[in-house]
Amino acid sequence: MNVLLLMLTVFLFHEHQSHGPDLDDPEFMNKVSYILGWQLGDGAKQQGVDLLSIDHVMDGLSDGLAGKGKYDQNELRKIMTDFQTKLRARATEMRNRKATKNAAIAKEFLEKNKSVSGVMTTESGLQYMVMTPGTGEKPADATTRVKVHYKGTLLDGQEFDSSYKRNQPATFALNGVIKGWTEGLQLMQVGAKYKFWIPPELGYGPNPRPGIIQPNSLLVFEVELLEIMSKPGEKKTGHEGHDHN
Repeated sequence: MNVLLLMLTVFLFHEHQSHGPDLDDPEFMNKVSYILGWQLGDGAKQQGVDLLSIDHVMDGLSDGLAGKGKYDQNELRKIMTDFQTKLRARATEMRNRKATKNAAIAKEFLEKNKSVSGVMTTESGLQYMVMTPGTGEKPADATTRVKVHYKGTLLDGQEFDSSYKRNQPATFALNGVIKGWTEGLQLMQVGAKYKFWIPPELGYGPNPRPGIIQPNSLLVFEVELLEIMSKPGEKKTGHEGHDHN
């Protein structure tokens, strides 16, 4: 409820500052009322709270506007603390289910993919295909800094990152990114373009990332090694880009 009141206060402040429609305009305030309700519902949905009783939400809203309440402050805090605890437990359970499901999907795919012509599998389980061979030198070790262009997708083709779209290559040290990149890029020569299938344990593992990367997602990258920026012991150069650490 505090969130709803804060939203209303901020909205009314901006409305006053902008000299927009009169607050006494019923049609305008009906729209405001709908939007505040929608934002509350959308926020609850985003948090996975889909069991709220609309009738009780309306009762609480009415009581709050009337300056009364069904629970005292101690009861309110206890109920909401219990709610947050249960909500976190539910989120953990859902994350664990996704992690188990995605790990099984990744394992099944990699088992089939390793027999595809041109696909190589390393001892760690990393799979790769040479799309374009390179002619330059290879990174000396994991402390080498490189410049690359890349595109990252999930197994279903959904793209989650692309230096091509930013029109800006990424620069980083190989020991500052996910294990699959650290290993895979050391296989490449400058000028090469590889496709990598990175198992969850060489990617982000059970930890979801902001956006569409779920727990234990198999990651697919197309990577071009453009340049070796510095070798071990040399001073780093170049512009920092996104990295997958």
